[in-house]
Parts: sequence; structure tokens; C-alpha cells
Amino acid sequence: MKALLALEDGTAFTGESIGASGTTSGEVVFNTSMTGYQEILSDPSYAGQIVAMTYPLIGNTGVNGEDLESGQAQPEGFIIKELSAVASNWRSSQSLGDWLAQCEVVGIQGIDTRQLTRILRLKGALKGMISTEVLDPRALAARAQASPSLVGQDMVRLVTCSQPKVLDPPAGVRERFRVAALDCGTKRNIFRMLTQMGCRVEVFPASTSAGEILKQDPDGLFLSNGPGDPEAVPYVVETVRDLIPKMPVFGICLGHQILGLALGGKTYKLKFGHHGGNHPVLDVAAGKVEITTQNHGFAVDVPSIPGDQVEQTHVNLYDKTVEGMRHKTLPVFSVQYHPEASPGPHDAHHLFRRFLEFMEKRPRKTDA
Repeated sequence: MKALLALEDGTAFTGESIGASGTTSGEVVFNTSMTGYQEILSDPSYAGQIVAMTYPLIGNTGVNGEDLESGQAQPEGFIIKELSAVASNWRSSQSLGDWLAQCEVVGIQGIDTRQLTRILRLKGALKGMISTEVLDPRALAARAQASPSLVGQDMVRLVTCSQPKVLDPPAGVRERFRVAALDCGTKRNIFRMLTQMGCRVEVFPASTSAGEILKQDPDGLFLSNGPGDPEAVPYVVETVRDLIPKMPVFGICLGHQILGLALGGKTYKLKFGHHGGNHPVLDVAAGKVEITTQNHGFAVDVPSIPGDQVEQTHVNLYDKTVEGMRHKTLPVFSVQYHPEASPGPHDAHHLFRRFLEFMEKRPRKTDA
């Protein structure tokens, strides 16, 4: 079946349909990872976006249930150069194309993804549409131009859990800490790492108030990754602001941005964002470079945080944007990248250990 991709600037690409039929819209971004398409597609941080893979052949290992980062495909659409005709892996349970159709994700293959990436790199992320129904380039580009921007949209409400839930450490691992996790679209591997390190994780919907969390008396607060504009979720920022003085806090990705806002700072939109598994980040204090996985379209402006209360701990070596920060007097820190994704593969695991060390040092009620 023929499919059409049109961008808001009028550029159009004709290709073949993969996944579901229909019409979809979103912010078009490119991902430079060579592997991990299944984890990318199931990452809730991609809600509201159409993902274009720069690696030319996608789908060769199929899809399996164990490697999903959430219960479904999350992007609004998927763009690739070529879908592998064979899913060859002993763990594969179905082909990528069948899974996309099952998840009702509209996709397109057979286009020049290199040209598309060059356009996005030069012009920045653009609104776009993929359709198997509207095949007039001008008409589809006009619809893309009229579609809503990701800026200002609360995408977290679409991916957060609906009810609180508890995740216990696996069998044989002693429970050491109770962690409250604000779920803005958390990847499963984050919870897996926390529980394997002895944390009983109490997961709360993003709309949960600080008072409700404090009733559970957690040892620390985890702020998750998630999609969209951090300034569009002021209710989460308010909750975090109230909890910062009361317990250790660790934020990842959107959680890092929310923490920056809660401390009084500002965030801004990046030109085309960071999406991929090969981004070099400098740990300033250690003088070491970590190879990181990234997926974000906004960044924290650390100098905008008042009172000289925060220092930058990590910097992106591609564009010098902030990749990490810590509070100078409180056990509060965050990173913009995804340490749980392990592209290094273990470069950033020390961040989880730091969170545990902060919780270990936290005074308990029984210590008095």
C-alpha cells in the first residue's frame, strides 16, 4: 500500500505503508541508534512524535515481549528506509510490521531517510503527517502545518499510570529502601534497576500531590522520564518543589527538566533534540566521558536557577548543553540522559548507586 509523509515546510516523501493504515500526525525527529528499535518504539517519551530511524535496515530481529519498555508502541508514527523481510532471532515472537499494526501505529518505508535527516538537522524538528489515505502532498503538508505543536501540550497525562502500584525487589534481594516514583512515562528498565538494587518502588501517577507521597514516608523520590514540554506540567513541578527539602531526589530526562523548573529555573526547546544511543557526555568532576542514550527535545538552563544553589555536573560534547546537575547543599541531583539504557554498557550505573547512598545517609525517625 502506498503511503505519504509530508512535513509542515511542504516537503513530501512517497513510500510504502508499514504497520497500520490511516493518517497520523506528530513532531518528526530522527534517532541515530543502530540497534534497539524495539526499546525506542516502546519508550513513553516518544508520545506525540514521529520517529525516523537513520540506520537503513530495521526489524531484522523482530519483536519480543521481554524487551518492551512499556506495554505498547508509543510514537505517533514510524519512518524507516527498509523493513527487514525476515525477523531472525530465537526470542522473536512476531515481526515488527505485525506489531506496529497491532499497536495501530502508522508507518512508512522506502523513503530517503538520509535526506529527511538532513532537513531536520538544518531546519529543526518539524510537524509532519503520515497517511495511507491522503496522498496529495500539498493537502497533507497543509494538514501538517495546521496540526498542534508539541510545545505547551501536556503529554504526560497520556502515559502516566492511572493508579498507584508497588514494585518489590526480586526474590533473593533484600529490601533496603522505599522509593516514591513520580511516573511521567517511566521506562521499565528504570524500575528493574531500582528493584534489583533493593528498592521497594511505590509508583505514583504524575498528578499525585506532595502530601499524598509524604504519607507513605519514602526514603527518596525518583522523577521519571516522559514526553513533551516540561513547562506543560506545572502540577508535577509544584509537587517536586514541595518535596525537594524533605528527601533525596534523583531525576532522569523529563525528571531532570522538572527538577530544574522546581528549583526556579527555566527550560528551552532544542532545535532537533537528542535522540540516539551514541551521545558522548562529559562527567565534569571525574573528567571521564560516558557514552549515553538520549531522547529529549528540551533542555535545562542551569544559569537561570536562582541563588547559585545548583552546579552543572555533566555536559553534552556535541552541543555543550546541560546533561546533569546537582544541588550544592541538598541530596538532589539529575541527568538528562538515560543511565538505565546502558549503551556504555555500565558507564552510568554509578548514578543509581549515588541515589542509594543518599538514602542511606538520610536521617530516619528511629535515629532520634
